[in-house]
Amino acid sequence: MIQKDPVKQFRSWFELAKQSGEHEPEAMALATVDDTGRPSVRMVLFRDLRPDGFCFFTNYESRKAVHLGSNPFASILFYWPMLYRQVRVEGRVKKVSVKLSDDYFNSRPAGSRISACISPQSSVIPDRLFIEAMYEAFKMDLGGNLPRKPVNWGGYVLVPDLFEFWTGMEDRLHDRIQYRKGRSGWVIERLAP
Repeated sequence: MIQKDPVKQFRSWFELAKQSGEHEPEAMALATVDDTGRPSVRMVLFRDLRPDGFCFFTNYESRKAVHLGSNPFASILFYWPMLYRQVRVEGRVKKVSVKLSDDYFNSRPAGSRISACISPQSSVIPDRLFIEAMYEAFKMDLGGNLPRKPVNWGGYVLVPDLFEFWTGMEDRLHDRIQYRKGRSGWVIERLAP
């Protein structure tokens, strides 16, 4: 059954993916574009579906953040192979509040917090030992305390203006339902496979 609201449709598919035993159903591909139009895609973790959209967290100096600074539009893709389903979402991306970023950072395990503090994400490093040594030195300096969120780390929310729900079918006659933002709400369209 197709819901009239794509957010409700997403929630029902996401719950099914969690219940079906999909490995990391919250993993999503995030595609961004740099200021020359060159695309880049990577896997990130979806953390919350807020009233305004899909929330994820990262280093604000990472490649993805630099891209979003010059082109605030992005696309995310969830793929659940066991269900033979995927959801693609497009929209504008904006930073979340510092409080929300602080709250999420403080909910993370200690090791993940340390990694966020020490990693010069997307920068070239000499070798694996370099980052491991930074991690251990930082951990030792903390002396058992938990680190605070670095100022260059926080959240984004993708505010959707387009959804596509894809279900794989026999003979490659896949089922594709698109929701696009119209003047008076969501317009629902069926796309050819």
